[in-house]
This record gives sequence, C-alpha cells and structure tokens, in this order.
Amino acid sequence: MSDASAPAQPTAAEVRAAAEAVKAALDRHLEAVERRTGEDDPAVYAAFNALAAAAEAYDERLYDRYDEVTPFEIPGADDSMPPYTGPDEPNALSVLIRRDYAVVEPQRLLAQAQRVADLDRDENADDTSAAVVGASVHAALGVLFGEFEPDEIASRHKEFGLEEGDSTLWVAAADELPEPGEWLSTPFDQADPERVVCRFDVSSVFDEEDLDDLHSA
Repeated sequence: MSDASAPAQPTAAEVRAAAEAVKAALDRHLEAVERRTGEDDPAVYAAFNALAAAAEAYDERLYDRYDEVTPFEIPGADDSMPPYTGPDEPNALSVLIRRDYAVVEPQRLLAQAQRVADLDRDENADDTSAAVVGASVHAALGVLFGEFEPDEIASRHKEFGLEEGDSTLWVAAADELPEPGEWLSTPFDQADPERVVCRFDVSSVFDEEDLDDLHSA
C-alpha cells in the first residue's frame, strides 16, 4: 500500500531546472560582486542569499531523485545577515549585546558574591537588608551583576567562576530614539536583522574552523 502522504519524487526535468537556477544565480552573484559599491553592498547580500537558496534546492532535488549530493557547500541564507533596509542616515542606534556564560566553579562564584555583600554590609552598618548569599547561585549572580558592569564581568569572568560561551553584538540603525520606557517590557522583540549596520561575533567554533583549515591544508 502506497503512502499518500509521502512527498513526490522530483522529476528529471525538475532537477535540471534546479541546476539551471543555480547557474543563473551564480551569474547574478558575480555581476553583483563586480558592481559592488562597498563592503556591505545590499545587492551582494541579496545575490549571495539567492545563490545559497538555489544551491540548497538543487542539492535537495539531486539527492531525492538520484541519491547524489554536490561536492561543494554554500552557507545557507540563515547563516548571514539579510540585506540592510534601514535608513541611509540613521538618527539613532541600538546596541544589542548577548553574552553566554557557564557556571563552572560555583564555590568561587558564591565566595566572590558573599565578599561583595559583606563589603556592602560594612559600608552600610545601619542597613539590615544586606544580601546573604549562602549557597544560592541565583542570589550570587544577582549580587555580582548588580555590583559590576557587564564589561567588567566579561573581563573578569574567570575570577567569578564563569566560563565564556558565544557572544554577539549588534549595532542597529533607527529613524529616531524610542520614547522613554517604550520597549522596556520587551527589550529584544524589536530587534530587526535588516536594520543591523554591523555585528561582531565571538565563538569557539571560529577557532575550530581555523584548526580544520590548517589540518586540511
């Protein structure tokens, strides 16, 4: 009994059409590169994403029809920022930062946080509400991030028993500064990749890719 829900296998003509689409996308990408107006030319980004999408479609059809794959790999469109569509002359900007940490030495974290809490208690002898961290990692994190700026945490993370994970910084353009308090309840919901002027990523995966390149050389 056949499975009516199974996707239909592409025809040979559909595979051929997908291959022709890749050729056309390659031509358009080269033309965009040749006419590029700067390092972040949106036409080049658009052509790159179109080429990636065409190559992925061809690879899928080739595999489904002939159980074969292409010998090259083009990063998908999701691996790059979309073309910039923000204002040419932004009147405001937003800086969005994400840094991930692993708590690798809880006791060090607790000790540092309790030290901060004890100093606060000494400086405010009349304040009976000074924090007591105890064995609570949650409380310790609240104490440390309440005392130190995020950049200082980043530069001293080992002192606090933390290990760095991935981090990213986006600089996004805006037409005007939002009204005070406008986005505080949902600070990251309005992040628009198409308005990102530049971004800076830090990840150990880049180091691994460099090592792979060296080993394959």
